[in-house]
Amino acid sequence: MKKELDVEGEFASQRARKSFPPTRKSLGQHFLIDPNIVRKIIRLAELQPGETVVEIGPGRGILTEALLGVSGSVVAIEVDPALCAYLRSVLGHRAGLKLMEGDALTFEYAQVPEPFLVVANLPYYLSTPLLFRLLQERQRISRMVLMLQEEVAARLAALPGGKDYGVLSVAAQFRCEVRQAFKVSAPCFHPRPQVGSAVVIMTPLPRPRVVVKDEAVFFKLVRGGFAHRRKALPNSLRDEGFDPQSTRVAMEAAGIDPGRRAETLSLEEFAALVNRLPEEAAREAH
Repeated sequence: MKKELDVEGEFASQRARKSFPPTRKSLGQHFLIDPNIVRKIIRLAELQPGETVVEIGPGRGILTEALLGVSGSVVAIEVDPALCAYLRSVLGHRAGLKLMEGDALTFEYAQVPEPFLVVANLPYYLSTPLLFRLLQERQRISRMVLMLQEEVAARLAALPGGKDYGVLSVAAQFRCEVRQAFKVSAPCFHPRPQVGSAVVIMTPLPRPRVVVKDEAVFFKLVRGGFAHRRKALPNSLRDEGFDPQSTRVAMEAAGIDPGRRAETLSLEEFAALVNRLPEEAAREAH
């Protein structure tokens, strides 16, 4: 695809025209500079003409320009005013770009035509809260192609029993198909990050992967279970308002040993447990 092949030249011409704003460490800025990684991300996104893309943290615009070349409609959300001004100066002439200065955590995604894609190099210091925010908006989103810290990518796809498995794993897999795509080395960024990076693809499911009677109680139980990872689940859940005896009874009814810890339970076992909680215990946990 010719537009993909032109990424490096287009980005170089941007640098020739304008000097970049200074990097802000407080915002955890690590800008993607490798055009080959941009091409790989664009291919993974499988963008179709006319599709709208939301990019969180466009930074210096190397990915933004490539997205515009394929989709023609990009909503870019950037919190740094200096970078917003820079992007307006180099990409403001592009009719398909809507540049929004603000925080992606509080952005009103309802204003974007749906369904839309999210393609982004997420700010590392804010990646986990942003992931939970995007999961809240999943019904508006067709798919997400996200660059993250390698450890966060591992948590998204983690299976029960490992150190990476936790609340984020359960939340993501409850609502999305998660696929790890490829790793990205530190020299692909400026400044270079001190941690590894990886790209993941998340595709929201038409309905949750497992059926639960009450999602609020389900996620309260999951959060409570992982709050004290080394404790048996009934003891760990006590601090979240779940009666230990009721938890033990529900675990036994679900065929789960009451001595097990949260990190060993699969998504299906968490669902079976919450669905077998006595109604009174579930109400008390709200």
